[in-house]
Amino acid sequence: MTHCPARYDEALGMWVIDEPDAVREVLLDPATFRPDNAVVAHTALSVKALRVLQGVGFALPPTLANNAGRSHRPIRAAVARFFSPARVAAVEPLTRRLVAERVAIAQDLLQDGPVDLVEVVAAEPPAMVLLEMLGLRDVDVPALKAWGRESLELFWGWPDEDRQLELAHSAAEFYTWLRQQVGAARRLPGDDLFGVLVSLGLSDEEVCAVAYFLLIAGQETTTQLISTAFQKTLGQAVDNPAEVVERVLREASSVPTWRRITAGPATVGGVELPAGAPLLLGLSGRGGAADLAFGVGVHRCLGAGLARLEARVALECAAPLLAGVRAVEAEPPMVELLSFRAPARVVVSGAITAGMTSTDTLDK
Repeated sequence: MTHCPARYDEALGMWVIDEPDAVREVLLDPATFRPDNAVVAHTALSVKALRVLQGVGFALPPTLANNAGRSHRPIRAAVARFFSPARVAAVEPLTRRLVAERVAIAQDLLQDGPVDLVEVVAAEPPAMVLLEMLGLRDVDVPALKAWGRESLELFWGWPDEDRQLELAHSAAEFYTWLRQQVGAARRLPGDDLFGVLVSLGLSDEEVCAVAYFLLIAGQETTTQLISTAFQKTLGQAVDNPAEVVERVLREASSVPTWRRITAGPATVGGVELPAGAPLLLGLSGRGGAADLAFGVGVHRCLGAGLARLEARVALECAAPLLAGVRAVEAEPPMVELLSFRAPARVVVSGAITAGMTSTDTLDK
């Protein structure tokens, strides 16, 4: 059977491109394959949901992931400074301490019964590290985690109208909090994320748009990456955590797809696409390099280095625990969204008994 580099998926209503070279070609040509639809709700928002969002002035003008205009470069440069290699390296001791503390808690809890490694170990450290890097203090981490998960479902899920309305209320609450941070930064500018963005001369809506997805993608996708790595290594000796992270990125990234739209008629691998064609690009699990999971070109993920560090440290700290537990659920429930996938929980119990063998699930 001849492989088709671009095929139309009737159920998704999108052209699917998952051959790695073709995906790179698309990502490296943002003029032809624009990012305008990158953060558009995959499931059209209901009137009720829109009213809730409009009630707080919710808006996501082009800033980072959805921006192909001239303003993209200065905004990206300002945010990139928070994720410089030196700053990422400097945050490793904090990352290690936060994860080690939670691994110790998990080990204690295991004496009394099953433990969810997502909830106990993987959930909060990425958020706490991100907030430290962005200079943000006194943030309700559990609230941020809930806002992040629910916003991902709102924009990349398939919620029915009732669920969508619940998610819209959550997004509105998050956006209201963001507006409060912008207002505080305008009154007393500082060197944190909001202060830096305000100093660029961005509007309130632009600052909120940058912060909205940065505070979600900068931590929730890393929690998902760590959760997947944990699931794939249960009952195994983790001898090379960095290589495990690379394998997960190649084969089961927490961000397996991303979107683009054609600016005009275009061709991918000999397949002609019409103008305005929505594209779904496969970033992981198709034989491409691990780095493709973070994208390439001008919209490459700014937090790639941080995500790799956090996942590696999490595996290093949890290695003895992972080697001595077994999964309670053979098939855990999954976060299954258009562009995000990871185990929703990784419940484990007890030490593996003598003679029990484990299977390398990553190679299945």
